[in-house]
Amino acid sequence: MIYSLPFGVLWPAWALSWVVAARWASPVAARPRAQQEWGYWALVAAGAVLMAANFWTGTGRMEWLPFGTTEQILFVLAVAGLGVTWWARLHLGVLWSGRVTRKEHHRIIKTGPYAIVRHPIYAGISLALIATALLRPGWAGLVGAALIIASFVIKYRLEERFLMQELGPEYAHYRKEVAALVPFFTGR
Repeated sequence: MIYSLPFGVLWPAWALSWVVAARWASPVAARPRAQQEWGYWALVAAGAVLMAANFWTGTGRMEWLPFGTTEQILFVLAVAGLGVTWWARLHLGVLWSGRVTRKEHHRIIKTGPYAIVRHPIYAGISLALIATALLRPGWAGLVGAALIIASFVIKYRLEERFLMQELGPEYAHYRKEVAALVPFFTGR
């Protein structure tokens, strides 16, 4: 219970900063039809509702280490995951988008976190989601985290099909060289 408040501040602060930073994105040159994105957005919404409900009403506690230590580790993991998202976003600069897009003057970023995984933002959020769900383990939080992570898999697959069409062989080569979400795990 000690770390519920910091987690309750961490996520809204991250979300607000994420929305505000959307202003620096460059114009969109191309994107798939909006209908192709509805599925993953529905999973994100359902997952977020379940996680929030579990977080604010759940009574479970993860206690596999002495009192307070488990919560501290989970909080550090959540902060680290969200830190990775900002590292990746800053590295992308104006090429970032919350939707699947090709930006004007789009190029493949292969440095920084993008040299480790192709989708470091999804990987970082996934780590933070898992840490948050484990803070108060309950079926709603765990299912909510799983739904959101599943939405990332759906989204990155759509994004990669789109970028393969838009950017061609260079993106295909990048896919072969760098893991999708988990470093060094080259499963496609």
